[in-house]
Amino acid sequence: MKHSDVVTLLRRHGLVDRRRRPELAAQIDWLARTGRLVRILPSIYVAAADAAVPEVRIQAVVAWDPDAVITGAAAARLTYLPNLPVPEVGFTSKRRCRARGFLMQRRRIPSQLIMERHGLRCTVPALTALDLCRTHGGDAIDTVLRTRAATLTQLWDALRLTPERPGNLERRRLLIDSRSEPWSEAERRFHRLLRAAGINGWVANRRVAVHGRTYYLDVAFDEHRVALEVDGLIHVTAGSFERDRSRQNDLVLAGWLVLRFTWSMITEQPGAVVLAVITALESRRQSAS
Repeated sequence: MKHSDVVTLLRRHGLVDRRRRPELAAQIDWLARTGRLVRILPSIYVAAADAAVPEVRIQAVVAWDPDAVITGAAAARLTYLPNLPVPEVGFTSKRRCRARGFLMQRRRIPSQLIMERHGLRCTVPALTALDLCRTHGGDAIDTVLRTRAATLTQLWDALRLTPERPGNLERRRLLIDSRSEPWSEAERRFHRLLRAAGINGWVANRRVAVHGRTYYLDVAFDEHRVALEVDGLIHVTAGSFERDRSRQNDLVLAGWLVLRFTWSMITEQPGAVVLAVITALESRRQSAS
């Protein structure tokens, strides 16, 4: 056989399993010696140029163990965060393996928390987000809520179905802190600030329709039509700048009083932020009386 046989397999599947293709063993060994192939898991070889590609490494796990369940950042990339960096591919398996760039866990995952995506078994977004809390903290929960890949109820269910895991005390704390479903760390801190000040009657990420357009208000006091917007540390493009101004104008013309707060205002001037919110609510109450 020619080396093109292995190349064809690589183009078709992204990898070649030496165990299942013993007739290609000599070709695989020669290509590995010349550096064109790299073994990333026992008997699993990929093109050297693709050895660090997350999707290829995920496929390698399933080729090595069809019963494996992809977890962590790799599961997030498969399901709701396609651009998330994957420093190591996490997975569960009853087999034993140690390989660079992979994190194997001997862990039982309830069937309710396993889904299939593109023919691959992985954890559902709710459990994936809880797993990512270990490295991403509350941002893991904020992101899965913002993308609507999971609900707060599903997150609590995933925690309930995986008791006695190390780190569950912190995960529970983060879920309690997420009861108003923040979509960013800035919103999470803002919610804490409002609660600490005893300011009630608000709803987070309120969906409103204005002049034929749909907007989501970071924090809304429906009764008084006061909207509080949290501006995170993001790169502002010309397009987003224009859209933001149009959005603000639409809300104001529809009768909303809009206040905007930045990360530094929330973290460095919390007293001033609280005073501004209380003043806005009081002015609306007086206008209505």
